[in-house]
Amino acid sequence: MGVLNCTPDSFSDGGRFLDEPTALHHARKLVEDGADFVDIGAESTRPGAPAVSAAEQIARVGQLVSILAAEGIACSIDTTLPEVAEHALKQGAAMVNSVDLRPAKELAGLTRSFGAELCLMHSRGSMTHMAGFSSTSVDAYSDVVEEVWCEWLEARDQAVNAGLDPELLYFDPGLGFHKNAAHSLTLCVRLAELAKRGHPLLVGPSRKSFLVAGFRPCEPAERLGATVAACLLLADNGASVLRVHDVAQVAQALAFREAAARV
Repeated sequence: MGVLNCTPDSFSDGGRFLDEPTALHHARKLVEDGADFVDIGAESTRPGAPAVSAAEQIARVGQLVSILAAEGIACSIDTTLPEVAEHALKQGAAMVNSVDLRPAKELAGLTRSFGAELCLMHSRGSMTHMAGFSSTSVDAYSDVVEEVWCEWLEARDQAVNAGLDPELLYFDPGLGFHKNAAHSLTLCVRLAELAKRGHPLLVGPSRKSFLVAGFRPCEPAERLGATVAACLLLADNGASVLRVHDVAQVAQALAFREAAARV
């Protein structure tokens, strides 16, 4: 899954893909590089980012989904707002990708109506009120894997009770969201435990600060090596979908992994 941020303030590439021609070019390049999905977001989820209204998100997305869908490119809409999700679903979006568990019921009803998929990511509320990636107290979880799963299950049940087919529901453990570096690393290492629990896993490690917690500080765009390493680990541990900015490099690494496995 390739990332397309139509935002001025995303932590890694904010402001790069604001106009429609540039966004379309990037989306097509992501697919050319090996992405199966293009995940379009119009609201930054970086720590402290202000909330963006549904009207503004819809204006930023514009007709991107309909244009790409007409070209046969599968799109997901990265939003927590039902109005934005409905706008994208009407244009042909194949998935709604929510970084908040709270709107699970409403988003499930929408995706069911359109025959689309839904990804619910674990977090403990909005990132607007979080000081920074990986800043969560070590005491926030006693067993991060089990607590993330149990909290996610509550939202899963709301989605299923709203009529969504469980087979169309993805689980994202939310690396970096209300979790410190140790929590996120633990989820990566123990992901296989979650992969056995009946839902495909969509995981987004790309360029996040926890990747370099044991290394020298560097900017998000300089975290490619750790991103690729994390993606290989996650794939080995059962991730079904990897959400990344650097599609070509990750796809190349995964292709080598598959070739080596065949030998």
